[in-house]
Amino acid sequence: MLLAVAAVAVGVLTTAGYLISPDTVRSEVLTGIRSATGLDPILGGKASVTLFPKGSVSFADVVLGDPKRPALTAERLTARLRFFPLLVGRVEIADISLEKPTIAIDIDRDGGSNWSALIAALARGQKPHGNRTVAAFSEMRIDDGTLLLRNDEGRTVETLHGVDFSLAWPSISKSLGATGHFIWHGEKIDVSVTLADFAAALAGTRSGVKLRLSGAPMNAAFEGAFSFKPTLKVEGTLAADAVSLRRTLTWAGHEPLPGGGFGRFAIKAQTNIVGDTISLAGVNVELDGNTAEGVLSFANEGRQTLQGTLAAESLNLTPYISTVRLLASNQRAWNDSRLSPEGLNGMDFDLRVSAANVVMGNAKVGRTAIGANLHNGKLMISIGEAQAFGGVIKGSLALTNFDSGVDFKSQVQFADVELENCLGQLFGLKRLEGKGTVSMSIDGTGDSVLAVTRTLSGTASLTGRDGAISGIDVEQLLKRLERRPLSGGGDFRSGSTPYDKIAINLRMTQGTVEVQDVKVESAAMRLALAGSASVPNRELDLKGTAALVTPTRAGAQPFALPFVVQGSWDDPTMLPDTEALIRRSGAAAPLLNAVRERSARETVRSAIERLTGGAVPAAETGTAPAKP
Repeated sequence: MLLAVAAVAVGVLTTAGYLISPDTVRSEVLTGIRSATGLDPILGGKASVTLFPKGSVSFADVVLGDPKRPALTAERLTARLRFFPLLVGRVEIADISLEKPTIAIDIDRDGGSNWSALIAALARGQKPHGNRTVAAFSEMRIDDGTLLLRNDEGRTVETLHGVDFSLAWPSISKSLGATGHFIWHGEKIDVSVTLADFAAALAGTRSGVKLRLSGAPMNAAFEGAFSFKPTLKVEGTLAADAVSLRRTLTWAGHEPLPGGGFGRFAIKAQTNIVGDTISLAGVNVELDGNTAEGVLSFANEGRQTLQGTLAAESLNLTPYISTVRLLASNQRAWNDSRLSPEGLNGMDFDLRVSAANVVMGNAKVGRTAIGANLHNGKLMISIGEAQAFGGVIKGSLALTNFDSGVDFKSQVQFADVELENCLGQLFGLKRLEGKGTVSMSIDGTGDSVLAVTRTLSGTASLTGRDGAISGIDVEQLLKRLERRPLSGGGDFRSGSTPYDKIAINLRMTQGTVEVQDVKVESAAMRLALAGSASVPNRELDLKGTAALVTPTRAGAQPFALPFVVQGSWDDPTMLPDTEALIRRSGAAAPLLNAVRERSARETVRSAIERLTGGAVPAAETGTAPAKP
């Protein structure tokens, strides 16, 4: 029975092939396409008609739009015909496929495009005829297509390859659905789009829309409504996430971001788009485990600009500063690796961020309010208030990128901070304890941290209280040398020196620090220093005087000792004035006088010769050789 039915069907279809001429089929297919889409394809190649075993019509070299400025060209357009209508001699299109089409979108200066006329024609084709829309095919496919986006100068600015889409054409309902994928910047992106009212969308009036994008670089979803007359307006809910925001931005064509971090990312917000401006309200954003809420806006008017205000309970900035190393791996020299902040040129932003707690490496900061502004490669960070190192930080930092490096400027005050923690975290100085205030106004230029230190200029000051200088006990050293000036002093670099007050004033010029004034005071001693230091070499060359406040013997003056401090500021060497110690020693003082008086030198030389049984070179006693 089945074989009989099949035989009859084949016979009928074969007979229909003789009853319907190929020219009639081609003509009716073109009429159906025009009726359903409003478009009038230009056929540049041959047409072929197949009625058995499957009815189809193929047109080669198809063009849509102006032949001089085509909106679409395809190697082949194939219309597959419905089986049963064909049995009774009617030509109805089941679906249409475009093979290897090139879709070109040329944007004019006034915002129009070479698709404007085609969209108007599509809109006319979707208008109701009588009480219903013209019935047409239900599916259109795009196979292995290419989409080109070109500017008003004809230059291609974006290209999508491997465009494969299936469009559920609104032959019965008024909605349009499309699913498929494309390849952009080497990554495959799966796409799903639904337009609630295709005719309204073509006319530019409000239509609901659902959009899904899914791929390795990112996932995104939008649900809302849009219109583009008189201007583009979009409103709805946006959600997006990426395994690596850094990778996503690089994939999208932005310059690589400087520093570290910018990994796992997610955002959800109420979105409103007007023209070239995107506003996000009720933002909930997650980045590298940090979560914040607020508002954001993005403008693309000539230059991409991001603005917004975000608030977070806790921020961990460690990932972003993990690659910023002031010191080399040995922690004894400045890092000479090239600074590469090229990512500062990618876009502009103006952000206000506040957090109850901030973590930066080993440092924990309390309530913080920061403003970050990036414009034309110049990054400005304003610290309104940050509770850090047991105190408060205020000030600003500026970093400008240029061809051969960066330009750095800072005006910062660390008020009432824990000095050891603050100076240790910032400069690797861990020998000063206590609470105090550090103020700096410094600028420098270079292509590495080391190069910047060679150009540092500005001023710095420090005042502290109730602390200690670790690595040396000045009071005990003075008392020991007062009792036994020539005892050798042992190891100067041990213990600590408590102080009540400390004050330091510095001036920097091209990496050289002029130590204008250093005063350390306690109930037991006074210390004053002056001299210079090299920031690039991290070396000190200072001279000073340390003195006990109270004399150890009645009627005597308090003991005072000149000294020098030299060497690396990580492990400096303190050397007392040897001549002053010799003078203070009752036993050694005559020897000092002896080397200064000629008659005494002769006596000393004669005594040494008698003791040693030989002549003593003149150089050892400071006397000139005797004349023969």
